[in-house]
Amino acid sequence: MQVTHARTLSPDLLAAITGGRAGESCQPARDVVWDSRMVEPGYAFFALPGSTRDGEEFVADALERGAALAFSRQDGPRRLTVSDTYAALLELGRWLRGGLAGPLLAVTGSVGKTGTKEALRQALGWPATPGNLNTPPALVRFFWNLDPAAAGAVVELGIDHPGEMDDLVYLTRPDLGILTAIAPVHLEGLGTLADVAREKMRLLEASPLKLAHVATSSWGLPAGSRTYGFEAGADFRGADLELGCGGTSFTYGGRRLHLQTLGRGAALAALAALAAAELLGEDVAAAADRLEQQAPAPHRLQPRRLGDALWLDDSYNASPRALEAALELLSRCPGPKGVILGTMRELGAEAERWHHWAAARVREVAERALFVGEFAPLMAADWPAASAAASVNEAAELLDDWRRGLRTVLLKGSRALELEKLLEVPFA
Repeated sequence: MQVTHARTLSPDLLAAITGGRAGESCQPARDVVWDSRMVEPGYAFFALPGSTRDGEEFVADALERGAALAFSRQDGPRRLTVSDTYAALLELGRWLRGGLAGPLLAVTGSVGKTGTKEALRQALGWPATPGNLNTPPALVRFFWNLDPAAAGAVVELGIDHPGEMDDLVYLTRPDLGILTAIAPVHLEGLGTLADVAREKMRLLEASPLKLAHVATSSWGLPAGSRTYGFEAGADFRGADLELGCGGTSFTYGGRRLHLQTLGRGAALAALAALAAAELLGEDVAAAADRLEQQAPAPHRLQPRRLGDALWLDDSYNASPRALEAALELLSRCPGPKGVILGTMRELGAEAERWHHWAAARVREVAERALFVGEFAPLMAADWPAASAAASVNEAAELLDDWRRGLRTVLLKGSRALELEKLLEVPFA
């Protein structure tokens, strides 16, 4: 993590914040981590309980690597003893967040979280959580390294089980909560789509200012919520949206914006950032200027020219809603068109149905497909123009013949499949 503000906290202060007791030889800490492999000399280490391993098993390793102290449930030298390390982590994060003078913007949603967070960072010029680091430990570390004098900050909140949003809003105390979408993601841990909506809504309920994509209104937004979107009825409405392989444009507040980022998701992220700027009384024209300078993020509908074809590298993650948006963009690109689609993870009992749906949607847009992962044979069935591969390595062996003659290729799949490796396969 890039350090934006040097901060060192004493063992006594850390003990007072978390209700713990500092053992002998504890040293002042200059950063905080929860994985012993991340420890550098002077870091505080949190021994958090895990689903398969307990962080207590790694305290000795953290101390050997030079940790200033370890938050632990056990007494000992260089240990700051607490009854519950996770609860102590939340208290530390809440205390750190309290030092921020400016407003704190928090973004959640089934899809579009990271893109919206990045658009807010770009539009407002405020520090934001890096990448998709959106869990309580990552947020605590972000707050530790955040300059309290920053004009404001933007964080992303991610959940995959019930109750987690309550912890996140307790930790972050958002001034403005932003909800991007409700969609079938993390169903394995969250249950039904209604369960997803209920958990995500907790951010808006906890935020004094509330902003949500207008489509989420069907789930019943909390009183006082404002909406954004390109549809009629949105409080902050964009107009005349144009999507293309060369860029994205739309009109807002009488101004035509021309974005380098691609797809409907990028347009919605920019629109959310403009709406937030307006809600907060920031300079909307300056925000629009900065948004037009934003480059596509790696592996998020990032255009790449490989051989004679334009590749849309959207390999960072995949869900039904995100696939639909990517295919919408592909439909506006020159053909012949191909799609490489990997498994969409965390869809629970509905996974087979959603992959069958995905194959049908791909067939409507592309002339050729290469499906990768456990559902690939199902998706390729009864379509002569589709191929199936069990893994990225198997897909690489098929790639040379498969991609010949294509002018535009969409590459999309859940991060664990590492489909981006296909971008490095040379032509024979």
